Amino acid sequence: MSVARADLLQAHGLTRGYMMRRGLLGRPSLVRAVDGVSLTVARGETLGLVGESGCGKSTTARLVLGIEPPDTGTVTFDGGPMPMTGTTAWAALRRRMQMVYQDPLAALDRRLAIGTQIAEPLDIHRIGNPVERRERVAAVMAEVGLQPHHAARHPQSLSGGQRQRAVIARALVTNPDLLVCDEPISALDVSIQALVLNLLTDLQERLQMGMLFVSHDLRAVRQISHRVAVMYLGRIVEEGEPDAVLHEPAHPYTQALVSAIPHPGKTATRVILQGDPPNPANRPTGCAFHPRCPVATATCRTETPDLKPRASDGRRVACHVAHGEASSARAPASLETC
Repeated sequence: MSVARADLLQAHGLTRGYMMRRGLLGRPSLVRAVDGVSLTVARGETLGLVGESGCGKSTTARLVLGIEPPDTGTVTFDGGPMPMTGTTAWAALRRRMQMVYQDPLAALDRRLAIGTQIAEPLDIHRIGNPVERRERVAAVMAEVGLQPHHAARHPQSLSGGQRQRAVIARALVTNPDLLVCDEPISALDVSIQALVLNLLTDLQERLQMGMLFVSHDLRAVRQISHRVAVMYLGRIVEEGEPDAVLHEPAHPYTQALVSAIPHPGKTATRVILQGDPPNPANRPTGCAFHPRCPVATATCRTETPDLKPRASDGRRVACHVAHGEASSARAPASLETC
């Protein structure tokens, strides 16, 4: 997994904010959903983006695809700048970048047959003649494990797993270089999740696509990813290879996430976080995690840590304590035996 690959996607310093009003008479305030995110995805590589709901993962996915423009920052795809959203150049590039959404039933049109919907990107981008399009649809359906008779079926008559396979087939029909999967298994039964994960892993390896896999499921991210990036309150706080990040997490937030994974039959030491996540419209000064961090110091409360390689192993971590830069440390982490 450490083999060097050429970067297909590069994002640098992305920010995205939304004006939100609290209550009917409340004054609008800026909520920074993404706050300085930088990431890369190489050809043939899967980057797992993980974090709690509301941390900015899905917004980041839309920004790197150009579905939404960032307030600041840049996105580079295959060596060139991402065209402005909605332009002809951006529309032409979309055939090379596709997205798999969270809810397959919501992503599909109940009124149209599955085969028609899988062929839709070919029609939009004017790829092939009618015969070639039918052949391509049949081929990609077989590739994701759908039977020929499924082409005439409507979404509501398929199982959840079959619907997600249809969504994946529609994303793959244009032979994209980059596939962005936004919580692709969260709406599926547990029994189906493993099948979809195995399918995505197999397709990514065979087709050598770059993939951004967005999820709150650490086990799924560990299974499918070559690298993992952990997000908290709009920022990436740790990034590295899955075994390193998820077996020996360096950032206190990652430690808390990993400790929450159940291990049947085993006694685990769990990191207990105090309080609730901060209001994104009123971010704490310094490290955004410091109000909940069991090892926060005076430095953490005043200085925002940079995401940078750790001297010991090169893993990128945004934490003063992990880099040995903090002073006046508080008490060690609160632990609970489960």
